[in-house]
Amino acid sequence: MKNIFKDYLLPFIMITFGACMAAFSLENFLVPNTVLDGGITGISIILNQITGYSISIFIAVINLPFLFIGFKQLGLRFLVSGIYSMAVFTLFIQLFEHMQNATSSELLAVVFGGVILGLGVGLVLKFGGCLDGTEIIAMLVSKKSGFSTGQIIFVINIVIYTVAGFLFGWDRAMYSLLTYFISFKMIDIIEEGLEQAKAAMIITDNAQNISETIYKRLGRTCTIIKGEGLISGTKTVLYCVVTRLEVGELKRIIKGYDGSAFVTISDISEIIGTHIKKNDN
Repeated sequence: MKNIFKDYLLPFIMITFGACMAAFSLENFLVPNTVLDGGITGISIILNQITGYSISIFIAVINLPFLFIGFKQLGLRFLVSGIYSMAVFTLFIQLFEHMQNATSSELLAVVFGGVILGLGVGLVLKFGGCLDGTEIIAMLVSKKSGFSTGQIIFVINIVIYTVAGFLFGWDRAMYSLLTYFISFKMIDIIEEGLEQAKAAMIITDNAQNISETIYKRLGRTCTIIKGEGLISGTKTVLYCVVTRLEVGELKRIIKGYDGSAFVTISDISEIIGTHIKKNDN
């Protein structure tokens, strides 16, 4: 029962809470002051300001294709948690839409809106959800280019804020950029960064199946090292590097083949060289 709560119920509870915080920040701090978030949400705010239609409609419609792209890369669990987190996000946006604005001060909106938004998005990401399809696209583009996920997301957001500058004034664009930096820092505090790479050391008796499945599902190659345990004798050690988004799937792969495997996962500050499969299809 404890494992069911930890593996299934707790993530959905935290995703719900995080999506609620993000929606509250948008509708009560950012949107009333024409301050944009980045990614699909930022595009949705621009379309909302131009057409008058609800932000939640644009978020749901634009994000849906990206979820299915993510499903092909990260599996069914990602699709389910992604659809759930976006559904809750859009629902809370509609609920908060008619609430009184928290402040009319642009500076307060940027600071507090950015902090609350970052905390909310960070919780959603930490527990396997997804509120913005640009992260998925950035991760896929990163696999085919020399740019990191964070760099690609930053470029996409700069384009969005530039468009906002032409439409709503450059002060709105600068406020939006400042909000992005604040929220990204809060995400970094909770989840150690959108593009944070993780190094996994896996000591297992089923190295061949695990390494082949990691390569097939995640596109990551493993370095196979022969080890000698003081008590357990000869062991095989797998070393691989994955992104933060892929850690959950990596754990499920290992657990599926070897429930007794010993695994350590640590942060990486810098990567030199190619560690990702190049997909040509």
